[in-house]
Amino acid sequence: MATQRFTIKRNDTAPNLAGVLKDADGNVKDITGATVRFHMLDKDDNTIVDAAATNSVPSAGRVYYPWDAADTATAGGFRAEFEVTYTDGTIETFPNTGYIPIRIYEDLL
Repeated sequence: MATQRFTIKRNDTAPNLAGVLKDADGNVKDITGATVRFHMLDKDDNTIVDAAATNSVPSAGRVYYPWDAADTATAGGFRAEFEVTYTDGTIETFPNTGYIPIRIYEDLL
């Protein structure tokens, strides 16, 4: 999963945060039957989001998180990840190293 910075304006709910989950070698992960959660923390390690994400094309590792306005209510820098629980109960977090950097910008009004 690429870790390019995702940007959005305060209180916006689009676009979704989307990605393709890949292992440490860059291979796409098949997450068919798995459940996916999205986690986002602020700079002080406070949990901002801990919610279900969507497997849009599980066999191709495609996931997305549809924002709620409360998720983007505060401007600032955040870090995030997708946590996958496979059908056998094992858990894997993406990206495997680092985090997804997220920047929420103030809106004008």
